[in-house]
Amino acid sequence: MVDQQRTISRSAEITGVGLHTGQTVTLRFHPAEPNSGIRFVRVDLPMKPLIPAHVSSLIDLARSPRRTSVGVGNVSVQTIEHLMASLWGLGIDNILVEINGDEVPGMDGSAVPFVQTLTACGVVDQPHPKRIVAIREPLWVEQDGSSLTVLPADEFRVSYMLSYDHPLLRAQYTSFLPADGVFAREIAPARTFCLQQEAEGLRQQGLGKGATYDNTLVLGANGVIQNRLRFDDECARHKVLDLIGDLYLLGFRLRGHIIAVKSGHPLNLRFIQRIHNYRERQLDTAIRAGEICPGATQLDIAAIQRILPHRFPFLLVDRIIELEEDKRAVGLKNVTVNDYFFPGHFPDRPVMPGVMIIEALAQVGGVLLLNKPENARKYAYFMSMDRVKFRRAVVPGDQLILEVKLTKMRSKTGQVDCMAYVDGKVVAEGRLMFSIVDA
Repeated sequence: MVDQQRTISRSAEITGVGLHTGQTVTLRFHPAEPNSGIRFVRVDLPMKPLIPAHVSSLIDLARSPRRTSVGVGNVSVQTIEHLMASLWGLGIDNILVEINGDEVPGMDGSAVPFVQTLTACGVVDQPHPKRIVAIREPLWVEQDGSSLTVLPADEFRVSYMLSYDHPLLRAQYTSFLPADGVFAREIAPARTFCLQQEAEGLRQQGLGKGATYDNTLVLGANGVIQNRLRFDDECARHKVLDLIGDLYLLGFRLRGHIIAVKSGHPLNLRFIQRIHNYRERQLDTAIRAGEICPGATQLDIAAIQRILPHRFPFLLVDRIIELEEDKRAVGLKNVTVNDYFFPGHFPDRPVMPGVMIIEALAQVGGVLLLNKPENARKYAYFMSMDRVKFRRAVVPGDQLILEVKLTKMRSKTGQVDCMAYVDGKVVAEGRLMFSIVDA
């Protein structure tokens, strides 16, 4: 089953003080349309400017040190990392966040208040697949003894090693597969921290105006001042929280293993730019490649036409939205009343022919089988179909999500199991066998 995008089911608000500005700010959360992403609206300003929470809107850390901020022109929203991590942890892809100031409130220094508020709203699935990018080659950045690396993996995992010149911060190590509530239980409660000797310097820079011993762990020579740790490795866990929030500015979820050594916001933001550039190269490959697009995880119609011989009116796939070599592919078809088969197939009550749904699934299967160097300039012909079932009618206005999984592959044959969905519900399924022949 394809993971669906999510939003909140109703609006809610939360009020708190910004850690750096010291200003009292209110956030109002509202449901948002599929594929709209995470967006901030500065409702305290004329024209209520909109700021996407995306790597393309990042503000240089020289302007906004020790926190992650986004902006458009002279308008910004600061310290968004804990909220972004909360949205990631709850699987929320689309949300509109109204804010009446320029800094997200720090609350208790953790992500728990955001997680609780958003959970109380109710989180609902939307009839569109999540954006997921699988890392296919090692990527890394490093500077002054700190480093960030992502390695190919079947799931998202983050491992972090913290090492400061302080008795409480020497060689803390933690590693999480943040699924099934792990984020809310093990990562979200970890709070912002700083060293006692840093605190005065931050104040002189005009930072930390809203910081207190209650919302910031201040580490003195003899331990935490006027507070106590929630976890023995709370500082390392908080670094994981910040990293997850920063990574969500990519606009998609990663499939890969992140290994971090002493990283903070400056290196995090360099790292997401590195991943963003990698993703752009993948898309560029999909557009510019010849008959195949190896390594691409999405394909537009031009790339699909380089792989498949089909053309109008028989090309039934608009986009490939996920592609894992030798594993699976997910395609998309927007069903419209202008499709050529509707005038003749139950014209008074148009229904997409079942054989056309199977053909659309077969075309996604063909992309999966043929998008390999050894299968360039080959065709994939049907040999057989089995276990085919039609469960619901598909009508104009529906969006078909077409998922195929490779189950057998030989030099001249391939087999896929496939399912078609509308609004997250199965409309058709089957097992298809192909013969791969020279064009």
